[in-house]
Amino acid sequence: MSRPELPLAQDPGGGGTTGHALFGYQQELRRGVGGFASFAAGFSFVSILTTVFQLFGLGFSLGGAAFFWTWPLVFAGQLLVALCFAELAARWPISGAIYQWSSRLAGTTTGWFVGWIMIIGQILTVAAAAIAAQAVLPGIWSGFQIVGGPGADPSVGSPTGAQNAVLLGCVLLVITTVVNILGIRQMAAATSFGVTVEIIGVLALVLILFFLPERGPQVVAHPTGWAGHGGYFGAFLASSLMAAYVMVGFDSAGELAEETHSPRRTTPRTILRALITSGVGGALLIVSGLMAAGSLTDGQLAAGGLSWVLTDRLGGVLGRLLLCCVAVAVFACTLAVQTSGARMMYSMAREGALPFHRHLGKVSARTGTPITTSIVVGVGAAIALVVNIRQSAIFTALSSLCIALLYLAYLGVTVPLLVTRIRQRGSGGLPVGVDETGRPLFSLGRWGVAVNALAVLYQAGMTVNLIWPRAEIYDLTGGTWWLRWSALLFIGLSLAAGAGYFQARRLHRRIELRHVPHTHTEPTLDAQAVAEPACGPV
Repeated sequence: MSRPELPLAQDPGGGGTTGHALFGYQQELRRGVGGFASFAAGFSFVSILTTVFQLFGLGFSLGGAAFFWTWPLVFAGQLLVALCFAELAARWPISGAIYQWSSRLAGTTTGWFVGWIMIIGQILTVAAAAIAAQAVLPGIWSGFQIVGGPGADPSVGSPTGAQNAVLLGCVLLVITTVVNILGIRQMAAATSFGVTVEIIGVLALVLILFFLPERGPQVVAHPTGWAGHGGYFGAFLASSLMAAYVMVGFDSAGELAEETHSPRRTTPRTILRALITSGVGGALLIVSGLMAAGSLTDGQLAAGGLSWVLTDRLGGVLGRLLLCCVAVAVFACTLAVQTSGARMMYSMAREGALPFHRHLGKVSARTGTPITTSIVVGVGAAIALVVNIRQSAIFTALSSLCIALLYLAYLGVTVPLLVTRIRQRGSGGLPVGVDETGRPLFSLGRWGVAVNALAVLYQAGMTVNLIWPRAEIYDLTGGTWWLRWSALLFIGLSLAAGAGYFQARRLHRRIELRHVPHTHTEPTLDAQAVAEPACGPV
């Protein structure tokens, strides 16, 4: 089916239930995710401790202290996107959220390419999250710097640091893959614990650093620490990579919709809460770090980032203790991203839309999770690390590339959603309905078109910014043309490979999405019998 599922202004068949037996999908995944665990999935993917610590030094080196202002700009843009996603999550609470939403808005051909790009982007995001361990673990104990020994340079841009990052990242991927295989309740418990530690860690860090100021908050008004020449605007745009990398993945709560209790009510709220909490916490963390840093001009902050600020200002014991909180956040982030990618792959596979779909679309009867897809995502991320083991730009290149892919996939939802809103404007726009408590589904109402249009404009601009062939992002050697253009080359090759498979398998004639109602009604006894029994929410 290459056309949209149905005219969105209509509510077919008088409604439905959250039980997927009535959706046309058998309830195979187990519902073990409660409200906090759903929030934890989105918050862990964003993971301000992981990503801010990983890329704070990069943002500062590219834009100086004034790079802070990229944060509220990216936050405002992504909040517009999250509001659009929250509406869709209430109406289509189903795994493979981005793929499913795009397919039902624009047809399965568009949806397939969006899902294909999203899977590749998520695998690379898992890899980028895993190597964040290098920004933390050697600061806790020098013995974690295995390549070159404890005395080697652990900075992420050095050869020894980059190679050690690959090693630590692969070890972390083994651990997160095992947790994912064990079951949804184990995964939910692990991410919930990780998020609790992360929130406590962020609060503690912000309070401590605010009480150790070297300068006032007005530091963000000047590009102090920027060593570039010429106009500042280009440097400011480049420094926005840090904020763009952090504030993605809030949609991962939608990936777990089929495993979430009351998803029509829970998922839209957790998508927004995850982003808003991360936006506020991240802004405070950046400002407090800039205020507390011992120096903004000696190169230490650009090289060591917030890890250097902690150990320099708080001393060995307290600084390392707080870095342990960051290490827990890195684990939870990697786990959440891998889980999200596995659910996306599973959702496409059960439609017969991927190679080896019969294996990828299976759910373990024992654990209630798609084991094969979890392994494939973990192995794919490890391969992405290993093939770049001698590339000192692995951190910046992987970060920018994976986020560019996610932004492209997000555009594959927001653009057809905007087109649908405009076409259906005279007949009410998105369909109305009720959630599991009988309340109206989350809706932007008359603000939908304006919010959606601004979201598309922001995403398009940031996508161009992310894939721009900057040497300081993609080619630290400064002399390898294909590295500099690697983002465009990789995206082009990925699309070409996908198009070849799509055409060879004639998927435009084979993929047939099953119906998902836009509103909730109480399930029948038969549908209730299919659902997961006895498990309380995590």
